[in-house]
Amino acid sequence: MNDCLPETTAAWQAFEAIVRDWLRRYGYREMRTPILEHTGLFKRAIGEVTDIVEKEMYTFVDELNGESLALRPEGTASSVRAVIQHNLLYDGGKRLWYAGPMFRHERPQKGRYRQFHQVGVEALGFAGPDTDAELIIMCADLWRELGISPSLQINTLGDHESRQRHRAKLIAYFEAHQDALDDDAKRRLHSNPLRILDSKNPAMQALNDAAPKLMDELDEAALAHFSALQAILHDNGIAYEINPRLVRGLDYYNRTVFEWVTDQLGAQGTVCAGGRYDGLIEQLGGKSAPAAGFAMGIERLLSLIETGSVKLAVSVPDAYIVHAGEAAQAYAWKVASALRAAGLDTVLHCGGGSFKSQMKKADASRARYALIIGDDEAAAQQVTLKPLRDTVEQTRLELNLAIEYLQR
Repeated sequence: MNDCLPETTAAWQAFEAIVRDWLRRYGYREMRTPILEHTGLFKRAIGEVTDIVEKEMYTFVDELNGESLALRPEGTASSVRAVIQHNLLYDGGKRLWYAGPMFRHERPQKGRYRQFHQVGVEALGFAGPDTDAELIIMCADLWRELGISPSLQINTLGDHESRQRHRAKLIAYFEAHQDALDDDAKRRLHSNPLRILDSKNPAMQALNDAAPKLMDELDEAALAHFSALQAILHDNGIAYEINPRLVRGLDYYNRTVFEWVTDQLGAQGTVCAGGRYDGLIEQLGGKSAPAAGFAMGIERLLSLIETGSVKLAVSVPDAYIVHAGEAAQAYAWKVASALRAAGLDTVLHCGGGSFKSQMKKADASRARYALIIGDDEAAAQQVTLKPLRDTVEQTRLELNLAIEYLQR
């Protein structure tokens, strides 16, 4: 788990500002849920026979009341819980988003940490393939704005009946190849054979490639949904690859699943993933309603942005006030207040020192201008305005004119 220091948080803030504006343009509204939830919520939602629940969740017993609690490993279950608890779908579908830290006890590596951060988007109460397509298209819009180009993989998991037929065929297939299964696959063979297809073990890849395909078991409704999704993506110029082994690591998905992946971050290639989870609201105790969404990893996206041509705009002070002399110091406080009231980001030098040493600090602050105040300026109620980022000559101005200049 990492500290995020000021030099890093500047990029985070720039990214978050872009994301907030992007989500607002698509009509999504923010919700905030607790970091702690009852452990049972994630077991019911994600699935007990998943890596997240079996190996990665941080759980503990609350000594005050004996309840088992967990740090949230993902955001969808909490969002759906909140929607049910507060009856948010009483008047129709909702477009919601969240952002914040998630926790998984994984082996730390580049782009994967035990405390990581996600932006998640949930479209609740919308059933059609047009919603699935919008989720994908809005991601493509964000990638263009960020100057990155992950590639899109899509698949369909069909509906419950088709997955049951596929499950039976998978079990029969893997039972016939018991000797080739690793320990993870043997453990999941009868509890969750679909998850075997998500194995990252290279020794399992050839066996998984030859396994029965879920696509062969889909009914007409699921195929029509998937075809309609592809048509919308095609009409909007979204390139994609159908990956029949894409199953996602959470049990609540059905029909559409997708991942945006890159080869520029080593083994951790997925930067955004999601899909449809029509049964989850009812599964967690709410009235049956369709739903779809996705989540993106902020750390991974920031790493990917660093490799691209677009640089996130990092804010710097508009002015750094340098002052020397008793009257100058008193006047400097008033100048700083006036600049801030005018909407200008202003650093007032504290701690004394010569003009030379203060100017070094002004330059190190990356401010655009230094405002120099001596006793002469204080007596005249003026400031000397010195550009720090170009070769323009410094000039002495009335305070109101200096403010107007900085605002321009």
